[in-house]
This record gives sequence, structure tokens and C-alpha cells, in this order.
Amino acid sequence: MAKTDTLHIRIDPSVKEKAEKTLKDLGLSITDAINVFLNQVILNDGIPFEIKKPKYDKETIQSMEDVKNGKNLSKSFDSVDEMFEELDK
Repeated sequence: MAKTDTLHIRIDPSVKEKAEKTLKDLGLSITDAINVFLNQVILNDGIPFEIKKPKYDKETIQSMEDVKNGKNLSKSFDSVDEMFEELDK
């Protein structure tokens, strides 16, 4: 009986890269993380976490990522009227 089996999956390259960086900080490889996940599926008899729609829409998430990455999203206005015109768009 084999000690391991092979699992082939397709994943977005940027998701894989981001996950690898996070997992490295935790001292885990992708393989380790998948093994942890699958063992938790068995122990929980299902997905070991809640799955639900994102709290924010794509535009809000992108804005949060932009700020997190140092992008300045602030605007300046010459008058209060100009600011309110922008807010009404």
C-alpha cells in the first residue's frame, strides 16, 4: 500500500503565490496545508469553515487592496461645493 497518493489540481497562479507566502510564514507548504484541510474535512464531516458571500463588493475590496499596497486614493477639492458635486456622482 502506498504511503502517499498524488493529487493534481488547477489553481490561479496569483492565488498559489499569495497562499505560498502566507503558508511559508506559518512554516507550512501547500502540501502540508492541503493535508491539514483534508484531515479537517474528515474530522468535521464537511468543510471545516463557514462559506458565505464576501462582505464587500469587488470595487471596495480593490480599494482596500490599493490602500494596503500604499496607493493614495485621497482627493483634494477647492471648495465644499466641489466636494459635494463629487459625492453626488
